Amino acid sequence: MQSLIRVYFRMPLFLRLLGTVLLLMILFGFIIHTLEPDSFPTIFDGIWWAFVTGSTVGYGDYVPLSTGGKLTGIILILMGGGLVTFYMATLSASTVKHGQALSRGEIAFRGTDHVILVGWNERTRQLIDMILHQKDQEKIVLIDSTMNEMYERLSLVHFVKGDASNEETLEMANAKHARLAVITADPSKKEQQSDQSVIHQIVALKGHHPQLFIIAEILTERQKINAQRAGADTVIRSNDFMSSLFYHELYRNDPVQPFQLLLDLLISRQFHEEVIDHALIGKPFITVLADYLKDGSLIIGLRNEQDVTFKLDQDTTLKEGDRLIFLSQLRT
Repeated sequence: MQSLIRVYFRMPLFLRLLGTVLLLMILFGFIIHTLEPDSFPTIFDGIWWAFVTGSTVGYGDYVPLSTGGKLTGIILILMGGGLVTFYMATLSASTVKHGQALSRGEIAFRGTDHVILVGWNERTRQLIDMILHQKDQEKIVLIDSTMNEMYERLSLVHFVKGDASNEETLEMANAKHARLAVITADPSKKEQQSDQSVIHQIVALKGHHPQLFIIAEILTERQKINAQRAGADTVIRSNDFMSSLFYHELYRNDPVQPFQLLLDLLISRQFHEEVIDHALIGKPFITVLADYLKDGSLIIGLRNEQDVTFKLDQDTTLKEGDRLIFLSQLRT
């Protein structure tokens, strides 16, 4: 008996109240059936009357006729009405409290096969918008320590407030059952500090979930190898990417807004690799650039057998088998 009482008091308040309401209605249903078996032929009829009366609905389909039955009804209204009202108020308050805790990033994520985004910035905001516009939407968990509350328009994103290098935060994000993680650089920190923070987060995620596929953003070249050693499956150097974009805009004849162009192309998913034309083999990159710009193709990188680079020197000579990475439609 004592163990049952302990279990009862360890339950959440709204569950305890619900249990108390149920027991009270069953008790009064049994009492009214005992007092007036003709008016309440079954115990269930008595329980039905108790719920209707205790909630102050009062359908009138069952009515006590004796003095004892009426006194029982009065006691039920005084006890049950207040208890049911208190239960509903507690349930409403609990729902509001849970919603507030969810928006503040204090509720653990229970889903699986989700995508974890680390860091709230313009890049993750745009990435979330693009993911949510897909036909088959991903389950997204955002980890960030700077945001105080999740925006209402991103209600489909589960927010976890905290540092991704902390085990407790990764537990709340259910990182052990995640499919993929994207770690972005913190624009508010210096480049070296930002890269070190990203590497710490890679190590923490890999330690928590060794098979997790991680995409990491690094700002400096010298930290790229450290990010790979830490366990990043894909390392993106955003500074190289933006430098390449500025370089191409510098040599365009028609003025264009580079950031808007980049965003439009990414949203439309015009991201391709293409083997260079045979006629361009052995020619300097500046010549290849001019040839592709005629078709409106924006070259951002070069892939060869050894590596992928976004540092494109105008005097680089292209070799057979090199592949150009660019943002545009494929050439016909």
